[in-house]
Amino acid sequence: MIKRTINWMLVLLTIVSVQATYAAQVNVYSARKEVLIKPILDAFTQQTGIQVKLLTGKADALLTRLRVEGAYSPADVFITVDAGRLHRAKVSNVLQPIQAEKWLHSVPAELRDDDNYWLGLTMRARPIMYAPDRVASSELSSYEDLASNKWQGRLCLRSSEAVYNQSLVAATLHALGEQATQAWLQGMVANLAIPPAGGDVDQIKNVAAGQCDVTLVNTYYLGRMVNSDSAEERAVAQQVKVFWPNQNDRGSHFNVSGAGITKFASNVKEAHALLAFLVSPEAQRWYADINNEYPVVAGVANSATLDAFGEAKRDPIALQILGENNTKAVQLMDQAGWR
Repeated sequence: MIKRTINWMLVLLTIVSVQATYAAQVNVYSARKEVLIKPILDAFTQQTGIQVKLLTGKADALLTRLRVEGAYSPADVFITVDAGRLHRAKVSNVLQPIQAEKWLHSVPAELRDDDNYWLGLTMRARPIMYAPDRVASSELSSYEDLASNKWQGRLCLRSSEAVYNQSLVAATLHALGEQATQAWLQGMVANLAIPPAGGDVDQIKNVAAGQCDVTLVNTYYLGRMVNSDSAEERAVAQQVKVFWPNQNDRGSHFNVSGAGITKFASNVKEAHALLAFLVSPEAQRWYADINNEYPVVAGVANSATLDAFGEAKRDPIALQILGENNTKAVQLMDQAGWR
């Protein structure tokens, strides 16, 4: 009898152990490339013992997958880039509110959703970049100035399909209103040196090659090129400089990469633990140093590379507005002929 009792106790202990192992896990769908997220997830596992199962993919494809999977989705956390996409996840009903714990409030209110469906993990700026051998910094002033005649045939832009551009337009719509935003868009389209094509790195290369003199690019792309293992990329980066627009009024446009907890998460406690870790000083420093993105938490220093780009006044817009204005922004871009 005693032996049978011991055997049952061993079985129960095994079950409890298996359940504990299963519970100490969090499943992440990430639109960030594995190389840009896995090291910090590994650090989280080392610190907490919580295993992370990571699936990476394109942002829109992962959001579609969450919608289709519904209650059967294994995902606990959704990580993506741009406040516009985070807003899409919220309105697609695939997220749940993050509990308003103390750590959440280390992220400024304007960098997270009003209802706490998502929060920013890092900031990324989209300033003007220019060729210093052909453009004096005194010629530059604001995003709106890129529509002036002096830039005719001198401007390069990504496609209007790029969410980074859509969010910049959404922010401008909030600041200037529909009529002024439409005039700005039409002016920039008229000033294009070549048809919109390629990504942000291509725009930097276009400026360096002399195909255009000014462009709009997220700073971390230039940061990666500055620190690249490729001598060719480093040489290209040296031919481009950063200018911070709108410093005399609303400030330059900053966006975020961010995350939320999925609506049907099975590991909610672990999901909260992961998000808390990602906004900890340790994780924020790693993002700043390795990915050249701006910390969302006060007191964490920028990377030396970002410091070299200079200080900037940031547009204080609540970033959820970027998502709310996205549809109208895309309509205005289309009407202006920005393809």
